Amino acid sequence: MTQTDSTTPEDIAALFTRSDGSFFCARWGRPIAPIVFGVEDASLRVVKGAFEAVCALAGHDMAETDFELGSNFMVFFFRNWSELSDVPNLDRLIDGLGELVERLSAAEANQYRVFRFDESGAIRACFVFLRMDAALSDVPAEELALGQVAQSMLCWSDTAFSERSPLARAGATTVLRPDIAGVIRAAYDPVLPAVSQDPSHALRLFARLGAQAPDA
Repeated sequence: MTQTDSTTPEDIAALFTRSDGSFFCARWGRPIAPIVFGVEDASLRVVKGAFEAVCALAGHDMAETDFELGSNFMVFFFRNWSELSDVPNLDRLIDGLGELVERLSAAEANQYRVFRFDESGAIRACFVFLRMDAALSDVPAEELALGQVAQSMLCWSDTAFSERSPLARAGATTVLRPDIAGVIRAAYDPVLPAVSQDPSHALRLFARLGAQAPDA
């Protein structure tokens, strides 16, 4: 299992235990049909590559379109939060968009993520907003794309990556941390439920992590 050997059930539980103490782990319940706004073709290929890589890791399907929404994973790159107010029909997809834009602008936030869930609690849609301020503009495109896709493959805790990035360096290449890659792969094991609010789910993820092939 390479570097995932030191991962404990408590480590996994912390990744899905929110700041209010509640546990929630959910994966996508349908193929991911992404669309990206606000980037040039070269960057678009990078983002698409990140989707393909993480979905391959998870063993999860991608699709050209979603049967319900058309595109169920939307990524927006922009310079100012106010630009979101000009996106046609976005207010129909994001409840309280105007208030959200005001709040994020006042906080000078540079990223925000919104999930939507189906009746079972599995992820049915995700909206990622990236305000390209000086800090994000300095992040290499490959690193930014991989990090955002990884953080959107599961409904992680709001504090999961507050102190440590999900990414690591392998020589000159940016990759997912082995423990995070292992948890993503384990969470998409079809024997596990798509959603759980029971902290004991971390033990099941840990068991699947231990069952992964050493060279996975």
